Amino acid sequence: MLERLAFEALAEQRRRRRWSVFFRIVGFAYLTFLLVAFVDWGDSAERLSDGQKHSAVVELHGVISGRSDASAENIISALQHAFEDKGSQGVILRINSPGGSPVQSGMVYEEIRRLRSKYPQKLLYAVVEDICASGGYYVAAAADQIYVDRASILGSIGVLMDGFGFTGAMDKLGVERRLLTAGENKGFLDPFSPQDAKQRGHAQILLNDIHKQFIGAVRAGRGARLKETPEMFTGLMWTGEKSVDLGLADGFGSAEYVAREVIKAEHMRDYTLKGNLAERLARRFGADLGERVGSAFLRLQ
Repeated sequence: MLERLAFEALAEQRRRRRWSVFFRIVGFAYLTFLLVAFVDWGDSAERLSDGQKHSAVVELHGVISGRSDASAENIISALQHAFEDKGSQGVILRINSPGGSPVQSGMVYEEIRRLRSKYPQKLLYAVVEDICASGGYYVAAAADQIYVDRASILGSIGVLMDGFGFTGAMDKLGVERRLLTAGENKGFLDPFSPQDAKQRGHAQILLNDIHKQFIGAVRAGRGARLKETPEMFTGLMWTGEKSVDLGLADGFGSAEYVAREVIKAEHMRDYTLKGNLAERLARRFGADLGERVGSAFLRLQ
């Protein structure tokens, strides 16, 4: 009996040690996750900035919105670092975007113009990969030159506002919409109410105003290179090859080609700000509701 009790005591000690090791490993893994997610390690551009001559690269990938990596805040900050670095001989904005928020796109456009004026000796080259449409082209139009692949897709110079109307389905289901407002237009374009002709007309005015801003930005950015046609500002898109003919782009080439043959600094450094895990989760799940509604409601896409 004593021998059995002794062995059981030893076995219990071993189990406790194993669980202790397990919980230590879990705790260490959790602390490591928190360290990676929440500690600001600084951006890679600052760590790389050593004065060596190079071509600075900033990525603009995906939908342009305030809660994505392609937000105006991220792109502008990355561009500022790229221009400020004494070693950068030129800046490449590599674009692969279907568009997005007109406000975010306009902010990046204006900052590019400001940086070009502040650093006239450094040129900014927009390099298009698969697509540079709508808000993406809005941004690209601010560049000194635009390079494309022959099969790239460019254009979509227009604005849209979309949604759904559920009134017919509600009638069939016997659902009654009860909307109370203070202000006759507070339920502007409510999808559960019949469309109001006056509100629709006002929405069209909004779209037209933003479209004019977009057209003005393209004309200012491209200048005499632009060969305008009746279809140019209707929302149509063209291949990279056709866009060069229309003056929407300047030539053919990848980011590597521009760095090597145009900027003459083959070594490339990435200044793109992508954020840590905590920031990405915050953008994905904690974005402001008003921004979500606004970006879905009106966009250059």
